[in-house]
Parts: sequence; C-alpha cells; structure tokens
Amino acid sequence: MSQEVNLPALGESVTEGTVTRWLKQVGDSVAVDEPLVEISTDKVDTEIPSPIAGVIEAILVAEDDTVEVGAPLVRIGDGSGAAAPAAEAPAVAVEEPAAEQPAVPAPEATPAVEPAAVPAPQEVSPPPAAAPAAPVAPPAAPVAAPLPPAATAPPVPAPAPSVPQASPSGSRSMPYVTPIVRKLANDHGVNLESVTGTGVGGRIRKEDIVAAASGAVAPAAAAAPTTVEPSALRGTNVPMSRLRKVIAERAVASMQQTAQLTTVVEIDVTEIAELRTAVKDQFLAATGQKLSFLPFFVKAAAEALRVHPIINAVVEGETITYPATENISIAVDTERGLLTPVLKNAGDKNIAAIAADIADLAERTRTNHLSPDELAGGTFTLTNTGSRGALFDTPVVFLPQVAILGTGIVQKKPVVVTHGGDDSIAIRNTVFFALSYDHRIVDGADAARFLTMVKDRLETGDFDADLGM
Repeated sequence: MSQEVNLPALGESVTEGTVTRWLKQVGDSVAVDEPLVEISTDKVDTEIPSPIAGVIEAILVAEDDTVEVGAPLVRIGDGSGAAAPAAEAPAVAVEEPAAEQPAVPAPEATPAVEPAAVPAPQEVSPPPAAAPAAPVAPPAAPVAAPLPPAATAPPVPAPAPSVPQASPSGSRSMPYVTPIVRKLANDHGVNLESVTGTGVGGRIRKEDIVAAASGAVAPAAAAAPTTVEPSALRGTNVPMSRLRKVIAERAVASMQQTAQLTTVVEIDVTEIAELRTAVKDQFLAATGQKLSFLPFFVKAAAEALRVHPIINAVVEGETITYPATENISIAVDTERGLLTPVLKNAGDKNIAAIAADIADLAERTRTNHLSPDELAGGTFTLTNTGSRGALFDTPVVFLPQVAILGTGIVQKKPVVVTHGGDDSIAIRNTVFFALSYDHRIVDGADAARFLTMVKDRLETGDFDADLGM
C-alpha cells in the first residue's frame, strides 16, 4: 500500500514552488514529520515534512522543477514497490553536488530581505548598536548556489555609532594634525606617518609625538602587513538562485513602472543616544532585548505614517488604497539574499514590543523559519543600511508599496547648535534618513512633510513613556 505526498499550501498568495533539494532518496526510510524535500517559493524557502512513515518508492519531481500547490511530490509505501521506480533515482541524486555546502556567514544584508512580497535593497540588519548575530544556518537555495558574494569579504568592522572611524596610521588620509604638533614632530625628528594617534578619531596629540620620540611607540610601518583572504567565488560561474531571480525581476519591474525619487534629511539623535545610555541596562533586564536605535526609528516612522497615509499607501492598478494599519517591512540581510519580514500593526506597538518583534523576525529570517505570510502584507519598508556602515543610500521602492525609508549610520560629528540665540559648535549624534518614493503617487512636499515629522519626533527624544518597561 503506497500513498502520494503532495505539495501543501505554503501561504495565501503562494501558488507554486521549486524543488531545490531532495533530503531523501528512493529506498530511504522516513518517519512521520521527518523532512523530505526543500522547496523554494517567491517568498520563502522551507522543508516539507512527511505526513506518513514508510519507504520512499518513487520521487515524482526532479530538483529544479517547479510544481503547483497540490501536485504530487513523492510516493511512500511499505518498501515493496521501491525497486520498480529505481530508474528515477539517478535523475534526482545526480543533481546533489558537493558544492552545495553551508554558506559562510555574511558580514552585510539588505536590507537588507530581498524575496519578499516587497523586498528592499540592501540592509536590515539591526542598528549599529545592536546588530544581530551573523547568519549561521545553511541556505535553502537552489542547487549550485554557493557562497554569497560578500561571504568572505575583508573583515572590516562597521564603525561604532558614537565615534567616527579613524583612518589607519600611515595611510594617505592621515588625521588632521595641528601646527603645534607638526612642529613638535619636526623638532624631534618624528615621522608623523609612523605615529598612531590616541586622540579622538585617531588624532595625533603632543603626547604621541613625545612617546614616539622616546621610542615608546613602535612605528606603524613596522607592523605586519594586513593579509586579505580572497573570496572563493573568484573565477567561478554560478546560476542565479530562485530568490535572486525574484529580486531581480521585481527590482527591474519597479524601476520601469514607477517614477522614483529620493529625499534626504539629517537628524540629530543625541537625545535618543543619551536616553539609551541611561536606560539600556534596565531595558535589557526588563525585556531581555538590547536597546538599539532601530526601534526608535520604526516607532517614529509608524507615527508619521498615521498622519501622512499617502506614504503608507499601496497602488492597485489605477486605485490608491490607504491601509488601516501600518505594516512595516524590515529589511534583513541573509546569506540567501535580502528578505523583508513584516512587522504587523507597528503603529500600535511600544519600543519594547517593536524591539522584540524585530529581533524575532530577524532571527527566524536568517534561520529560514518564517512562514510565507510573514513576508507578505507590508505597506511600507524600512532598510537599515547604516548597520553595515553606510552613510545613506537611495533604496528602491517595490510595488505595490509607494515608499521605502533608508536609515544610515549614527555617528558623532561637530554640529552648529543654538542656545538662547547664540550659536556654538557641539559634538552631536547624527544620522541621515533617505526616503525613496513613487513620484506618480507621492509628491515631494508629501515626502518632506513625512520626513520632517519623523525628524522632529526623533530630535525631541521624548520616548520615556513609550519604552514599555
């Protein structure tokens, strides 16, 4: 007695799936709920468990074939019929090359999420202050899709959100040196390019010159040269994965069907930085989550979307639909590509709930434990490209959404501030926000009003009542 196992429904909007890898072969025994096959859809990669126990008698769909929901995948019986369809086994087994191995954790995104019902460019990884751990699960990508391009990139750490990244000593872009320090170095015969600065941002101080003159500091030139390990992808050719194909198709369609424009503002988030410093330990103890900048960004954006619903709208043919909720897609960088799980009802959540949901979605996205429905239904997207050190970018809007917000790195810089009518220069925490939008639907004034509301909310920094501790 044998029984066929069909492709089950994988989400409301999923109608078909592609077999990326068979986990069992003809003649293998299988238990109830044991994974049979990996299936890739335009929303998520997942494993299909066996509903019955028995022996694989026939594999009915070869790897890389696409089948509709409800189509038979495999026949399972008591083993008496396993010999008859044995000829089918090689067609499937041959396509399981040794090249398909777990990918090396990527350092990047995008953001980035990309496939999603509304993939976004690059990023989301969590903010600089609390970037999630790099993905460790092997991708469920199509056969022969090896390591992601950025998997073995040079280990250059992202700049910390509070201090600008210093230029390496001995580089051509040496930090600014004051005339007094330069004269002191000349008097002592010290080569400035051989001195490692200990001041803010790597600035060379008088103490560094004195120490170098006395031999206390070894010249930077004597340091061992940095070794860079090249990527294993150099000199290879690999087919695009199903996920990458979907991202490519939607990105091109979006650019061809919409008129995209980007508006950028710079925001002073010093008040939020000080609030985080003051409550981060208490927040961690109360919620179990690290308090990063990203939940504040999402909260401010969700509030502004309620007031400016055109930014939260979706386009359906020639109709503009204004959703009743703010479902924000959060770009998450994975080794398979950028995916955008959706934070549902973001406008109703406090900082603690947003932080917990983002951490949960990011973790399950990277470990391939999302359902397709968790990648659908987004009305607006936020991509945190600053988590990988980017100042800002111009993200691509993905239909049917009409806007996407890119948040850059939070960094300290000198800023002109006004107190009591007097101007002065102070060190402040700043960040760039870039809003890309479909100019067919959203006017520049709409974008500016939305960004101004977000800017005012974040610069005020009055989130004490919204922490949710």
